[in-house]
Amino acid sequence: MTTRKHPADDPEHGSRTHAPDDSAQARKSPIEARLEARIAQQGQVEAAAPPDQDQALLEARDRYLRLAADFENYKKRTRQEQLDTIQHASADLIGRLLPALDDLRSALDHKPAGVDPAWARGIELAVRKLEEAMAAHGVEPIASVGSTFDPKYHEAIGHEESADQPEDVVVSELRRGYRIRDRVLRPSLVRVSRRPALPAADVSITER
Repeated sequence: MTTRKHPADDPEHGSRTHAPDDSAQARKSPIEARLEARIAQQGQVEAAAPPDQDQALLEARDRYLRLAADFENYKKRTRQEQLDTIQHASADLIGRLLPALDDLRSALDHKPAGVDPAWARGIELAVRKLEEAMAAHGVEPIASVGSTFDPKYHEAIGHEESADQPEDVVVSELRRGYRIRDRVLRPSLVRVSRRPALPAADVSITER
């Protein structure tokens, strides 16, 4: 009786359950295969590279990093210079508009009796629009009345004797000052407090 071999047990055909799966390799695209070959080739080249070539690669990398850092610093400087130029131009234009704003405020402060209320509201609206436009460019008024005199922000044009205020305190503002951040467009014109002078009799007693 002849025993027939099962195809699964035939060594010429191999085992169906243990045969290697070559489908993954078959599914690779030509591009993937070329990339894998390039990666393997690069690894072999780097492994076989002499020490002096490695040093040259490190030096080239350092030069590239320094160049990239210098270029980044250059971009920052250029950007800051552009901002400074724009701010300077804005400050010059706003400085030319401030006298017109002063005239509008003076008209409101000295409006005659019986003036048309619509006229006054129109002037107030113009003042507010100008102030909003300047604020959009970073312009803000300088605090004056009640603050300590600061020659950086204030220009004193007179004194007022005051027994209630310590010396060198701004007691009145004759013209409003403005600044853009830390840059003064124009200082405030102010009057500064001064202690009242002692009567002559008190001076003689003090001298004794």
